[in-house]
Amino acid sequence: MKENLAELERWGADVIFGRARGFRAGMTRLAMSALSFVFRGLVHLRLLVFRKRWRQQAHLGTHVISIGNITVGGTGKTPVTEMLAKTLRDRGRQVAILSRGYKSRRLKEPQKWKDAEGRPIDPDDMPKVVSDGRTLHLDSKHAGDEPFMLARNLDGVSVVVDKDRIKGGRFAVRQLDADTLVLDDGLQYLRLAHGTDIVLIDKTAPYGTGHLLPRGTLREPPANLCRASYILITKCDGEPNDTLVEEIRRHNRFAPIIECAHGPRYLEELFTGRREDLEFLRDKWVAAISGIAVPESFERSLERLGARVEIRRHFPDHYRFTRKEIDSFMNRCIERDMELVVTTEKDAVRFPRPTEITVPIWFLRIEVEILKGHDEWEEMIDRMCLPHAPGDPILRFREAYAV
Repeated sequence: MKENLAELERWGADVIFGRARGFRAGMTRLAMSALSFVFRGLVHLRLLVFRKRWRQQAHLGTHVISIGNITVGGTGKTPVTEMLAKTLRDRGRQVAILSRGYKSRRLKEPQKWKDAEGRPIDPDDMPKVVSDGRTLHLDSKHAGDEPFMLARNLDGVSVVVDKDRIKGGRFAVRQLDADTLVLDDGLQYLRLAHGTDIVLIDKTAPYGTGHLLPRGTLREPPANLCRASYILITKCDGEPNDTLVEEIRRHNRFAPIIECAHGPRYLEELFTGRREDLEFLRDKWVAAISGIAVPESFERSLERLGARVEIRRHFPDHYRFTRKEIDSFMNRCIERDMELVVTTEKDAVRFPRPTEITVPIWFLRIEVEILKGHDEWEEMIDRMCLPHAPGDPILRFREAYAV
């Protein structure tokens, strides 16, 4: 059953990205185009409902920073979220990351938690606490890939998971003493008011396939970039982005634009923690395995580092590998005399230990580097770190509701 669903998901992606050919694919794209027209209307209606205040947004009495995009997957949100949370933490903020925990499994029973006075928290008020900033409480299966990665990499930063980000945020403020909430993948989450909207645009595919869901990968029309407070162009390569910047300015004239690169920093062996410089990949025969939105980008990174990528195995985004699948892949690597197996950091958190590790398994650590717009980044951080003055509405809210 799982294999059939994975195959259907792969075929759907091939249809969207134009890789699937033939009559069936063509008719599917036609039907998807009609649904995209309906989807566009729903997007506009939903934004109008909140803009006209026909539906109220929740305010939690603290600064909420949304990091999101207008496309589905692949813009590099997780490394940017990590960099932002780490910077704010180092500047003295008590940061909590709110995530919906995409494709995470439900807990058999809620976590038990007590407030500062030792009273147990009502299970109905409990999100999943991946980390309280000191202790990692959940595995990747129950936390979700990205929340687990963030919690593992960010000491001193809380990570909570709940589809209801209002509940998660309220818990983080009341029980974890958070004064800054980072809403992961939050541009479309309108129920919670955002103080700052950071929108990411992938330089290599700014508007995805150019079509709205489900025909394409756009969640919103490009014109909705007008909602961004700051825009980060990701995956830059050092070449000028003048044309893309001009295009963005047609939709948003005022938001500061920051250009950054998502670059590999080192290799880490999956089950030992041993690290190697990137030069370690040069001239090695490599088998690449991944379950991410754009596996080609990962594989091109390996090739740019000098690896000879001989085997490429793709799974759907967030796919949870089975040991049987990994054992079969490892046997294939042995038959082809591969020297290394390399996966992504996101895949590494759900990579089962093979029956035998006959070929060493590594993951590629990716980090963000700002190439252009350092002053704009620092100005943004300064704004987020401004202390609240006496009589500030946020402080009055916190006092009134004992948040």
